[in-house]
Amino acid sequence: MKKPLLAALGALVITGTGLAAPAVAATAPSPGTVAAAKAPATVQAVTFAGTVSLSNCSGSVVRLPDSEDDDPALVMSNGHCLETGFPAAGEVIVDQASSRTFGLLNSAGTRVATLRASKIAYATMTDTDVSLYQLTTTYGQIKSSYGISALTLNDTHPVAGTAITVVSGYWKRTYACAVDGFAYRLKEGEWTWKDSVRYTSACQTIGGTSGSPVINNATGEVVAVNNTGNEDGGRCTDNNPCEVDESGNVTVRAGINYGQETHQIPACFGLDSKLDLSASGCALPKP
Repeated sequence: MKKPLLAALGALVITGTGLAAPAVAATAPSPGTVAAAKAPATVQAVTFAGTVSLSNCSGSVVRLPDSEDDDPALVMSNGHCLETGFPAAGEVIVDQASSRTFGLLNSAGTRVATLRASKIAYATMTDTDVSLYQLTTTYGQIKSSYGISALTLNDTHPVAGTAITVVSGYWKRTYACAVDGFAYRLKEGEWTWKDSVRYTSACQTIGGTSGSPVINNATGEVVAVNNTGNEDGGRCTDNNPCEVDESGNVTVRAGINYGQETHQIPACFGLDSKLDLSASGCALPKP
């Protein structure tokens, strides 16, 4: 998680609302993590279909397990990818008007349409790093007009060792690796995220990949949203997140990248893609 990508490009450094390319090998994994998980023999083909490009980030059109075709579609990215800038620690944005546009990609990564938001349904950088935009079009309209289905958010906790692909609509590039394990707390500057997904070192994501869906290769479902990585071995600073365990012990993994779990999102949305933070089982932070 870094400064806005366009500003960073102006400074000739690709950082910002995406990840800088790690240049340092990962440190040895802690006990209980999976260091060299392999993809299952049979997997679904992961493509760009349903992903989107933002002005400064990546994202995807996502649906809940129970979404219906006439529900307004949702686009998911990171909280730090908002057009209004980074939310402060503790800040939660709900139902804020937005007319942001997104470039919809087909399976080959070709832009086939421009989708428009009606509002930011939910966004925060507290406990997680996510933004969910409600669109002016429905899932059914997108499917009938462009032949593209939304990606489904898995509603169960991801599993260590799972083969995953980070799919960047901004760069039209994919990164394949596995879930190495989970960080009890991931701290970066003023922000702290809970139960973050740690990738194996093969996912060397770069600037502009922030907000990319992290897809389970075996199911094709989204298990996380890509958001940050430790660039140069710094300790708990901007662009250098650190892991903090239950006892407060800090671990720095230079060159390793992370995503934020998304299984908690479906419980917070109901019919017609309506946000309900008071719904049973909804654990997203509240304003």
